[in-house]
Parts: sequence; structure tokens; C-alpha cells
Amino acid sequence: MVNSHARSDVSSVGPTPSGGPSTALLARALGASPVPTAVLDAGAGLRVVWSNAALDAATGYHPGDLAGVDVLADPRVRVPDPATLRDALREGVAFSPRVVLRRADGAHVPCEAHLAPVDGPTWVVALEDLRALRSERAEHVARVAAEQRERRALALVSRVSDLVMDVDEPHALREIAALLAGEVVAWAGFYLDDRGLWAADGLDPRRPSVRSRPASAHAPGTDPVGDLLAGRVTGPVELDLGAPAPAGSSTAWLVDQLVDGLGEATDGAAPLVLAVPGRRRTVGLLVVRPRGEGGAAGLDAPTRTVLDLTARRVGLSVDNVRLYDREHRLAETLQRAMLPEQGEVDGLDVWTYYSPNGDDAQVGGDWYDVLQLGPDTVGVVVGDVVGHDVEAAAAMGQLRSVVRSSVADATDAGHALDRVDHLVAGMRVPRPASMVLSVLERSAGAWRAGLARAGHLPVLLVREGEASLLQGTGGPLVGFGGGGRSADVVDLLPGDVLVYYTDGLVERRDRSLRDGLAVLVGVAAQVTARDAAGIGEELLARLADAPEDDVAVVVVRVPHDHDDRRGWPSPRQRRWRLPSEPASIARARHAVLRTCQAWDLPDASNAELVVSELVANAVLHGWGHVSLQLHDTGDGLRVEVEDANPTPPVTTDGHPGRVGGFGMTIVERLADWGWRPSRAGKVVWARVRPGALPRPGGEGS
Repeated sequence: MVNSHARSDVSSVGPTPSGGPSTALLARALGASPVPTAVLDAGAGLRVVWSNAALDAATGYHPGDLAGVDVLADPRVRVPDPATLRDALREGVAFSPRVVLRRADGAHVPCEAHLAPVDGPTWVVALEDLRALRSERAEHVARVAAEQRERRALALVSRVSDLVMDVDEPHALREIAALLAGEVVAWAGFYLDDRGLWAADGLDPRRPSVRSRPASAHAPGTDPVGDLLAGRVTGPVELDLGAPAPAGSSTAWLVDQLVDGLGEATDGAAPLVLAVPGRRRTVGLLVVRPRGEGGAAGLDAPTRTVLDLTARRVGLSVDNVRLYDREHRLAETLQRAMLPEQGEVDGLDVWTYYSPNGDDAQVGGDWYDVLQLGPDTVGVVVGDVVGHDVEAAAAMGQLRSVVRSSVADATDAGHALDRVDHLVAGMRVPRPASMVLSVLERSAGAWRAGLARAGHLPVLLVREGEASLLQGTGGPLVGFGGGGRSADVVDLLPGDVLVYYTDGLVERRDRSLRDGLAVLVGVAAQVTARDAAGIGEELLARLADAPEDDVAVVVVRVPHDHDDRRGWPSPRQRRWRLPSEPASIARARHAVLRTCQAWDLPDASNAELVVSELVANAVLHGWGHVSLQLHDTGDGLRVEVEDANPTPPVTTDGHPGRVGGFGMTIVERLADWGWRPSRAGKVVWARVRPGALPRPGGEGS
């Protein structure tokens, strides 16, 4: 609304350029503008000659109340620097000073006055309310800050996802906890639950020695951590470290852990406990201490989102690792029960080896069997079932049982394979398989081998430095023979070597199978070892350093009557792949005793004790498979034990309260030892010192 006095004043402001809008139109436009605007006369002071309705509304005065007001003298207008304002008016230059207007209701409104000369002493001023501007700027800053927090939260969740993708990283959870502590909370830690809680560094399913007992039932509300694990509450749970908790409860154990672990860091906000959910149950806990004193209420929305997504992604990864571990253990147990231990065979030097492909499920369908069928009869079988899973291992077990029953009373390999075909045809074996079956018979001191193949690679014969493949008569895969399988017969001479193998020994992505067989023949012809184990180790060293499939190998050598193994220049080496279970300790001790006896090494008891302690450490403190290797270096026995835990072993410091570490003290007394990192984890090596076991307090102790 514009008063009549203002309209009459503004209509007299200068002429309108030819062809432009009329003065009356300009007056109506300024009057309708939502921007508080006034026309001022700087001829005598700085008087208001016209104001629009927006200015009247902004100040709360009635139309006409501001007409004639001298801005520089009126108490309702405060100009912080009048002298500067007057100088600018004299110079006739547009400028924007800060002023404070007192509204009709008494409120003071800070404004920015945008002054510009129009004609002579006439000026126009537009007022901008700084309160609204500041509010808009504050909202903008708040929006930018919120967007930055959300971006940081998304980046943090992305980094967490990258960490949980690497399930083999032993300290993944520790790194995620450190990441949370550095970005959104004051402290964080993970505790996994599987028949008891334990502080977790990684996603691996190993069982640590320090953990809580499985939580028992307590009165509702007295064990909030147990309720969270059982899914009775959704959390997060605010944990009072000073409040009593039922003895033996999950809450009591966690409080003890936090008090011992946090120390002075327990001052401040109470820890919050969040569930780490798996697919069907809670697999653990994420414990955080918020920054400040606000507790759970002090967590903003992005922080809550980060913690929730982190807990869910960690839970899914832990669940995946546990599912894989259970399937892996099932398959390994099944396969270990089916693969035979190498036994002694009368009249033959036999060496066997099996290794699953480490890049797959570490279990497959390759297998071997060496059977003493009679005093002068030996059966040797090597087979390959397609696949690397539980189904392949189960199919392998079925076939192995059928083969054992078929060859038990057979003297002809072809007839035995016919019987296998007949039995397999009536079974529901889910996977195709290949096989080579041989029966070795001794007559008048000489050995003869009958070989029957069912879609398998030919057996390799090495005789006096010449290697050849016994192609002979092949045939279709197991179960598809249809009867009439024939066997090739080979008369063996002293010193002859037969090598049975699966395709993992020779097949590679960068070469054909035919080229792989040619390489095998060339390598076998250059082998310098004279015993079956040495020959097998040389073949593995040159052909199977990085196998792309399962490898099963059986080496059978017909010995000479005058063999003296002590003078053989063979690279004497043995290797075993053992499951991470206590029974492997006894197997390793038996293996080293048998090897020392075969190599005619003295003081086998020292080597047995060293191997026992190293394998026990790998089983108790490591995880994954345990690899044992023995090397005859010429001046002693070198032992290497590998497991997937990269943490090096330590010796005890002699403190009476110390638990563990004494095994390495025993190793130190008997051997020079050390360790090195490996691709899978670490290798602990020991060079056994010759001589009898030193006696405490005696010479050499």
C-alpha cells in the first residue's frame, strides 16, 4: 500500500526517457515490489519522500508514517557510521551500509541498505533483512555439513565393506574397530559368539583360548547382553560398567573384559552394545563408546546408520565364513576318512602323495589306493572324479569302496575293472570319473604289472634313464565299459619305476594336455633320485609348484637286491598336509620317526620332539591346514611347519603365571629355529642338532 503523498512525490522524479515506461507505471511497479524500497532526498539531510507497502509491512508502521522522516536524525533508524554515509552521499556513489531499524513493536531489525543515486539529490534504497539472510546461510551451512557427514558415512561403510571382503585378513575386525574409533566413536571392539563370547580380531572361525562360557538362562532383564545375543531385545544396550550382573552371565563377562581392556577410557559415556546379526541368529556384538556424554541419545543419524550397516555387514561375512568352514570341514573329514594312509608293501618301494587345489574348496575327487592283496600281489588304483566339493568327495568314496571290493580277490586288472563298471552302472554316482587300475604280481622274484585304464591318463614307466607312457589299451569312463575290458601287461625289471598320477600334475591353462605329458616324460627321464620318495619329490618340485587342480601321485619302484640308500644322491624330502586337529600331532610324530628310520638318521627322538611341538603349536594357535616338510640337508634334519596364522611363535619368559610358550623353549634346546612369512600365513623352521637330548644341569645343557 502506498500513501498519496508518496505517490505525488515519486511522480515528480525527473522525466521519462522517450519510448520508456511512464512515471506512473514505474511508481506502481516499485509499489508492488516485495522488496522494501524507499526514495530519499539528500538535499537537506536524508528524508524519505516515498516508501512502498513492503517497507511499511517490514517496519510495522502505517502508510505515511515514514514520509518526511530524516533518516540521519530519526531515533527509529540507527546508522553505525553516519560520517561515512554522508561522505558517500556527497560523492554520489552507490554503496550498502548496515543500519538497524526499530519496528513499531519495538523490535530492532538489522538490515543492509542498498543505496543508489537516481538524479541529483534523489536516491533509491532497498532494504535486506539480515536476519532472514543469516537464517538462510545457516540452513545452507547445515545442509552442507549434513551432506558431508552423509558422504563420510558412505565412504566409511565402503571401507568397511572392503575390509570384510578380505576374509583371509587375520586382523580385519581390529582394523574396522580402529576405523570406527577414528571416525565416529571414541572406542569400538568386536566380540563374536559361538559357544561363548571372545574378543575377535578377524573373521576366521578359530576358537581362542580366552572366551566366556555359553550363557545360561537368567531372570529377564538381569542379563541384557545375553538377551541381545538371544534376540529377546533389539538394542542397542547401554552397559553400566558399575552395575552388578549375575555371575556367569554374558553381561558379567563382557563388563570384566571392558573394564580390563579400556582402563581409564571407561570414564565418560557408557558403552553401547549392538547386535551383529547373521542370517538366522546373532553371531556377535559390536561394542562402542560414544563421544561426549550423550550415550545412545547423543548419536546422530549418520553415526547410527554407520554402526548399524557395519554390524550387519560384519555379521553377514562372519556367517559366510562359518558356513564355508562347516562345509569345508565336512568335506575334509569325508575325504580324510576315504584317503588311505600309506602302508608298507612287501617287496616294493612305494611313495604316495595327495594335495587338493588350494584355490578351490581344498577338497576334490582325486584319490589313490595301494592295497596289499596277498603276499605277492599288490593293487594300485588312481582315480579322478570331476569337481571340488562335498558331492565329488562323496562320489569318490563310493567308487573307492566299489574298487576295493572288486579288486580284493582279482588277479586280472581288466576283469576287476569290468566288475567296477557293472557295480557302478547300478549305482547313482552323481559325477563322471576316470581311473587306472593295476595289479602287480611277483613270481620267482620278478614283478609283472597288469594295467587297465578307464578314461584316465597313461601310467609312466621309467627304466634306466628312459621314460615312456604306457598308452596301451584305453577305454571309456568308469561305469560305461560294457564288459570286455582288457589289461596291458608289463614285465618289470629291478630299478623300474611306475608313476600313477592325475591330470593336476601335468595340466595347465597355458598349455595343452599333450604338451603337459611331454613335459612329464622329459622331467622323469632327468630324475636323479633312486628311491620312490625322492623320485616323487623331484617330480612335484618341477611340475607341481603351483598346481591348478588336485594332484594325486603314486610312485612304485622295483628295488634292486643290492640297494644301499645311504649313498644315493637323491634330494631327500618329505611332505605331509595335515588337518588342524589334535590327531595330527600323533600322525606327524609317526611320520618323522618313519622318515628318520628310512633315511638312517640318528637321534630320531630329538626330531620327533621338535616336530611334535611345532605341529602342536600350529594346531593349537593357528588355523587352516598344517603343512609339514622334512629335508635331509646332509648335515642334519630340517623341519618346516606352515599354518595360516601369520603371528610368529614366542618362547616363554619364565614367569610362573605365563600360559604357553614352553614348547618353543624345548625346540630351542634341541634345534636352531626361526620363522618366515608365507603366502598362506607363516612357516616355522627348525634345524635339529645332532646328538642325544641334552640333560638339564649336565654337560651341554
